[in-house]
Amino acid sequence: MLSYRHMYHAGNFADVFKHALLARLLAALNLKDKPWCYLDTHAGIGRYDLMHEWAQKAREYDNGIARLWGRKDIPLALAPYLDAVKAANPYPNLRFYPGSPFIAKQLARRGDRIVLSELNKVDFEELRAVFAGDKQVAAHLMDGYQALKAFLPPKERRGLVLLDSSFDRAREFARIAAALQQAHARWATGIYAIWYPLMAPGAMLGFARDIDQTGIRKILRLELRIAAEGAETIPGCGMLVVNPPYKFANEARPLLEWLWQVLARDGAGGVKVDWLAPE
Repeated sequence: MLSYRHMYHAGNFADVFKHALLARLLAALNLKDKPWCYLDTHAGIGRYDLMHEWAQKAREYDNGIARLWGRKDIPLALAPYLDAVKAANPYPNLRFYPGSPFIAKQLARRGDRIVLSELNKVDFEELRAVFAGDKQVAAHLMDGYQALKAFLPPKERRGLVLLDSSFDRAREFARIAAALQQAHARWATGIYAIWYPLMAPGAMLGFARDIDQTGIRKILRLELRIAAEGAETIPGCGMLVVNPPYKFANEARPLLEWLWQVLARDGAGGVKVDWLAPE
């Protein structure tokens, strides 16, 4: 886990997918006056410089956020996400990419609370510097799975958990299923958003089976595939959303279909929105 550095991948198609959906979920929480808590288990550094040599090495953002930057036909549903990207870039040019903590901060209202967990010590120091002096944000040098035990249930009793593993360890799918089951037992009414890469069909079937066997209901599955099988990088990614807000599934489908049109390589792939576990 400690060897993974997201700077190499910042702003790629998977970030666009993940953060566009995250922004919609937080915007939905804002429809009610009651405060919420946001827990990010793998927070990273909060904001990424796309001119950094690591980001420049593969320039994955060229096939991600750069394809959206400056477009005039952006769907309204993407406004909260792109507003956060613009907030990270005070000048017209695209230079910085906001991580999930930065996006959550942009959507947080007075009274909402943000809890961040990051295990890499170097990344944690950068994360803490980004939010230095911000009393609304608490950053912890901690394993993300331990954070689920330490901070759930939140005192607000409403909110969102983003479980965004780097998937650089074996058996991560099984670890996620077990962690979700334990977290849900502590806080059954919270929204959980679990990001994952699309891997071999057998691995994906096993993950779906493990999640189903948790007994948790009301799990929406959203997937975006932008390349054919056998591509040099992962062909797509997905997100499971436990307890999605009302009408979230209906608004997510056209949003993802638009992203697929913009991000897909030679028309490969497609979009999936279905219930892995209905109510």
